[in-house]
Amino acid sequence: NRRKKKDDNILDIPSIPNPFPELCCSPFASVLSASLLPKAAPRKKQVIKVYSEDDTSRALEVPSDITARDVCQLLILKNHYIDDHSWTLFEQLNHTGLGRAIEDHELVMEVQSNWVMEEENKLYFRKNYAKYEFFKNPLSFFPDHMISFPSETNAAVSHSGLLQMFLSSSTYPEIHGYLHAKEQGKKSWKKLYFLLRRSGLYFSTKGTSKEPRHLQFFCEFSNSDMYMSLTGKKISGAPTNYGFCFKPNKSGGTRDLKQLCADDEQSRTCWMTAIRLLKYGMQLYQNYMQPYQGRSGCSPLNLTPMRSISENSLVAMDFSGHRSRIIENPTEALSVAVEEGLAWRRRGCLRLNSHGSPIATSNMGMSIHRSQSWFHHKISREEAQRLILQHGLVDGVFLVRDSQSNPKTFVLSLSHGLKIKHFQIVPLEDDGKLFYTLDDGHTRFTDLIQLVEFYQLNKGVLPCKLKHYCARIAL
Repeated sequence: NRRKKKDDNILDIPSIPNPFPELCCSPFASVLSASLLPKAAPRKKQVIKVYSEDDTSRALEVPSDITARDVCQLLILKNHYIDDHSWTLFEQLNHTGLGRAIEDHELVMEVQSNWVMEEENKLYFRKNYAKYEFFKNPLSFFPDHMISFPSETNAAVSHSGLLQMFLSSSTYPEIHGYLHAKEQGKKSWKKLYFLLRRSGLYFSTKGTSKEPRHLQFFCEFSNSDMYMSLTGKKISGAPTNYGFCFKPNKSGGTRDLKQLCADDEQSRTCWMTAIRLLKYGMQLYQNYMQPYQGRSGCSPLNLTPMRSISENSLVAMDFSGHRSRIIENPTEALSVAVEEGLAWRRRGCLRLNSHGSPIATSNMGMSIHRSQSWFHHKISREEAQRLILQHGLVDGVFLVRDSQSNPKTFVLSLSHGLKIKHFQIVPLEDDGKLFYTLDDGHTRFTDLIQLVEFYQLNKGVLPCKLKHYCARIAL
């Protein structure tokens, strides 16, 4: 009772206002000023320079923890490009003639931290249609003669079954075949039988023997990155143009490179794809299934999808009647396209004649293709192959260029079956009119634009439709 009486007397005392409320702390509500709380460390920002195919560049101020996919998304938004999930950041080491596509989840600053100051290395922003193509059609990336499955697995492996084996932590297919390896500290190359297993890359010291006593360790991938040779035989003296190598993250120079060389593009693609899956595994599949998970937390599910041009969205349409219709007959589509082209040409001639430009009228059909993104003026066969290789050896990647052997003709360079094929476009004159053809005049077009649009819809004499064009973008 005495304690209760004492507490009642204390409650009767009027409270004195505190002149420094920010210095006290109430048990019911915190009155600490926000200015007195420790501030979170601001995210450091750095400037990176990114180049495009035409060697224009753009400087970007980005956070130090930005990923390659974030940089691509930033450039897509700034340049108003269509995001078809094929844009990639490419690392090019000019001094050694090496390059690689940086994975979407990799930190850009960590990539640059491995660069040597004296070397003029560059980051490129470009398309790479083959980045995740092996998830769509894995059987074409792994030929039967190069892959072996565990003994408990059935001989016939399905499309999804092959992917599950590569992404599984318990089973992993064995990749095997011959590769040329550059001997350490020497200029000579030696052809050896290699095997790729979960523990790393090995070569056999006795023919094609897979016995443990004959296998010698060559390389593991956790502390190194895989690069493709961009210069072929020039710098390394490789026996073929299908080279790739492993470069340690903290490399001291070219002496630390472990260089290999395949006999053909299919073999190199198989080895490099399998090593990517072995190194990154499920992370690659997550990058493929969720192309963009940016800093704002947005995902493709809550973004408005942007339309991209593909073979499924290109159809021939007829708008001459009261209602539009899809033209499914290729012969009818061709005749409509030719009529439309001639009508467009006549309208163009009338417009030019009204302004008094007869010279421009006669040359209009000869130069209209120069403004198209898929046309490359006066580039060599080797340059065309390099451009297509950079964009990815996916069926349907193409470009049109001037022919070097015949100045009046053009060449369609097309990727199919992991090979680059070249088709000559020949001009024909009939009744004073100029046409272009790929099949000795059986199918004729008034200009190259009509030709390309037709083969985007119809395979014709080509091994596949034209799907993705190589363009020199500008930043």
